[in-house]
Amino acid sequence: MELVNVSKQLPPFALDLLRLAIWLLLLVVVFVPLEHFFSAYPRRGARTSIRDVAYYFLSSMAPKTLLILPITLVAWLLHLLVPAGVHSLAAQLPWWGRFSAALVVGELGFYWGHRWAHQIPFLWRFHAIHHSAEEMTWLINTRAHPLDIVFIRLCGLVPMYALGLAQPVGRRLDMLPLIILLFGTLWGFFIHANVKWRFGWLESMISTPAFHHWHHTNDCNINKNYASTLPFLDRLFGTWYLPAGKRPTVFGCDTAVPPTLLGELLQPLVLPGSNVPDGQLSQLR
Repeated sequence: MELVNVSKQLPPFALDLLRLAIWLLLLVVVFVPLEHFFSAYPRRGARTSIRDVAYYFLSSMAPKTLLILPITLVAWLLHLLVPAGVHSLAAQLPWWGRFSAALVVGELGFYWGHRWAHQIPFLWRFHAIHHSAEEMTWLINTRAHPLDIVFIRLCGLVPMYALGLAQPVGRRLDMLPLIILLFGTLWGFFIHANVKWRFGWLESMISTPAFHHWHHTNDCNINKNYASTLPFLDRLFGTWYLPAGKRPTVFGCDTAVPPTLLGELLQPLVLPGSNVPDGQLSQLR
């Protein structure tokens, strides 16, 4: 009860930090034992760093603020461009139907946003931070430039708003896109985790660690498995790769990434030209 009373007296920023700290503690309790007892790859020293923890807080807080203006602009433009009947039809769907449709439509947008982040040199300059990790572990999920996160999230949210699947009719807060983003974030910790589990036929229905680890490989099989939750999209667009009985052996990317947090955040903004080596783009299209 005292903790509840104290939380009510905290400013919003401090309250967000407290919530994230509690979530981080829960994630540690879940994933540290999993990676210890069921690891797919041997440990090579410390698997977390102060920088990764800093990215956890930064990637959890900054995109929320950065998304306010573009989402407001998108909502205004869609209000002008999309016929009102489209949103009315979406509003008539049962909640589970709207959720299912929004999940697929949003995942389609996330897929292409993620793929573009690999294909377009300017976007790759931001996304390379996420792929700079040379070992897979759950906390790599939030090692990402805030602008990279904002771009990919917008790619998924815009079609949901355009089709009226998120905030269709009415002025009440629509929790549906928030639930989809929350689920995607939590699932992201799992698919980045260093665990060896395989899930048989379920791997064709939902992304798994084995599926996503191949996305992070730095060998001849780069640029596969872009989907964050629904891998059938990779089958549909020809980027599926999940061989049986085989695991990637090398992770990371060929793009030079600064050794400091500030350097990683500033490099994509201040360096002219592309920092994408030819090998990274060779198999993109």
